[in-house]
Amino acid sequence: MDVMGDKATLLETGRFEQSADFVQSADLVQPSDRDETGEAAEEARQRLAAEAGDVEAMSVLGAMLLRRGDLDGAEPQLRAATAAGDRAAANNLGVLLHQRGYADDAAGWWRIAAVAGSAAAAHALGRHHREKGDEPAAEYWLRQSAEQGHALGAYALADLLEHRGDAAAGQWMRAAAERGHREAAYRLARALDREVSAEGDDGPDNGVSPAAEQWYRQAAARGHRRAALHLGAILERRGELKEAGRWYLTSAKDGEARAACALGFLMRDAGDVESAAVWWLRAAQDGDGNAANALGALHAERGETQTAERWYRAAMDAGDVNGAYNLGLLCAEQARTAQAEQWYRRAAYAGHREAANALAILLLQGGDTAGAEPWFSKAAEAGSVDAAFNLGILFAGRGEDAVALRWYERAAAAGHTEAALQVGIARLRDGDEAAAERHLRCAAGGGSSEAAYRLATVLDARRPPVPAHELGEPVHSSKSECEEWYERAASQGHRRAQVRVGMLAAARGDVVGAARWYREAAEAGSRNGAFNLGLLLAREGSEPEAAVWWTRAADAGHGRAALRLALVYARRGELAEGQRWADRAVTLGPREVSERAARLRDALRQELSA
Repeated sequence: MDVMGDKATLLETGRFEQSADFVQSADLVQPSDRDETGEAAEEARQRLAAEAGDVEAMSVLGAMLLRRGDLDGAEPQLRAATAAGDRAAANNLGVLLHQRGYADDAAGWWRIAAVAGSAAAAHALGRHHREKGDEPAAEYWLRQSAEQGHALGAYALADLLEHRGDAAAGQWMRAAAERGHREAAYRLARALDREVSAEGDDGPDNGVSPAAEQWYRQAAARGHRRAALHLGAILERRGELKEAGRWYLTSAKDGEARAACALGFLMRDAGDVESAAVWWLRAAQDGDGNAANALGALHAERGETQTAERWYRAAMDAGDVNGAYNLGLLCAEQARTAQAEQWYRRAAYAGHREAANALAILLLQGGDTAGAEPWFSKAAEAGSVDAAFNLGILFAGRGEDAVALRWYERAAAAGHTEAALQVGIARLRDGDEAAAERHLRCAAGGGSSEAAYRLATVLDARRPPVPAHELGEPVHSSKSECEEWYERAASQGHRRAQVRVGMLAAARGDVVGAARWYREAAEAGSRNGAFNLGLLLAREGSEPEAAVWWTRAADAGHGRAALRLALVYARRGELAEGQRWADRAVTLGPREVSERAARLRDALRQELSA
C-alpha cells in the first residue's frame, strides 16, 4: 500500500504493532541501530517462548521476522498469535498479507484488530478504504485511529479532510504534528506560511510567522529534509548564516538538492568558492537547475566557456529556463549573435522576461525595430523594469513622447533610476517642478550623477541671493543642500557639476578647492573647466600655465578662451598669433565675445599693417 506523506515514519510509529512490552524495548529502534548479537539472542529467546506456547512471544517473534523481511517465517507465528486473540498480531498479519499482494485479506485482519482497539490497524484500514475510493469508510476508521492518539492516523485523517477542503483538517494536522509526525509538522508550517502570504503580512521575520518557524524547526529536528531547507532559508534571510548553513548541510546530506545548492551560495558569499562548487556539483548531479546555472556562471567567469555551456545545457535539461537565457548571454559575449538569438527566443517563449528583453535589444541592434517592440512589450508586461525603460527609449526615439513618458513612469515606479531621471527631465520641461524634484531625488538617490546635478540646479534656482559683507566680500556660510547634490554629482565624475562646485568654492574664497574641481573637469574634457582653471591661475599670477588650459578650452570650441589667448599674445607682442586667436573667437562666439574679438582682430591687423 502506498503511503501518502512521510514514508520514513512508517516503521518508527508502530505500523508493525506488537505487544506493549516489546514496543517499549525494541519497536522504536531501527534495525541498523541494534546490536546484531543482542537481536539474535532476543529472537532466540522469543522463539523458545513461542515454541512453548507463549502467545505474546509468537506475536513479537512474528513482528521481528516481518521487519527483517522473512515473510514465510513470520506468517505462521502471526497466525497462531492472532488465533489466540492477539490484536497486535492481527494488525501485523494484515501488513504481511498486504505485502504479499492480498489487500482485501489484509483489510479483514486489520478490521479484526481495529475493532479490538488497535489504533495502528484502524489507520491501516482507513488507508485501505481511501485507496479503494471509499472515503466515508476511510474517514470513519482514520478518525477512530486519530482519536486514540495515533500520529499516523491523525495525519492521514488531516490529509483526507484537506483534500476535501474541510476546515477541520488543520486541527488534525496540528494533532499529528504535536504527536511527533514530522511531515505533519512540515505541512502545518507551510500552511501557516501561506496564511501570512495571503494576508499580505510581512510578519516579524521576513514574512515567516514565529509559529511556522517553530514547526519547521520541529520537523527538521526529526529529520525532515525539506523542513531543514526552509528553516535554513529563514535563518539566512535573518542573517543567522552559521545556523542556516548547519540546516542546509543537514538537508543536503539527506539528499535535498536545493539545500546543497543553497549551501553552495552561502559558501560562495563567504569567499569559499571551491567548497561552493563541490555542493553545486552535487546538487546539479541530482537535477537541480539552479546549481547547474551557478556552475555554468563559475566556469564562464574563469573563461572556461565550453564547460560553462555544458552546465547551462544541463540546467535547461533540468527544466530551468535560466539555462537557455544564460546560454544566450554566453553566445552574445562571444559575438555568436545568431545562436544568442536562438537561445533568447527559447527562454522568452518559455516566459523568461529578461530573455525577452535581451532578445528585443538584440533585434534592435540589428535594425529590426518592428520585431523588437513586441518582445519589449511582453517583457515589460511580465514585470521587467528594464524592458519598460527600453520601451520608453524606443518611443522617445520615434518622437512619441507621451507614450515614452508612460513607460518611463512605469519603470520609475518600480525603482529604475534612469527612468526616474527621464521622468524628472520631462516634468521639468512641462513646468511641473514639484513632480520633477520628486523623481530627480529618486534617481539621484539611486546613484544617477545627472539626476543629482539637475536636482542641484533646481534647488540652486530657488536660493535667495547670497548677502554681501559690508566691505563687499562674500559671506562664508555652511553648505546648502544644492551644493551637497552638486558635490555628489561631481564626485561621481559629472563634469558640469565639477565646474559648478569649483565656482562655488571660488566664491567662498577656497582657491585650492576650486582649482582641484576645475582641474578634474578639465582633464575629463570639460572646456568650461579648462577655461575657469585658466582664469584662476591667471589671477594667481600664473598666466603661462593659464594659457595652456585656455588653449585646451579654445581647441574644444570655447570662444571666451580664444579671446583670452588673443589678449595674452597681443600683450606679449605676438600680434600674428593674437590675430589668429581673435579670428577663432569671432567664429566661436557667443555674440558679445565675437564683437570684442572682431574689434581686437581689426586693431591687431592695423598694427601689423602699420
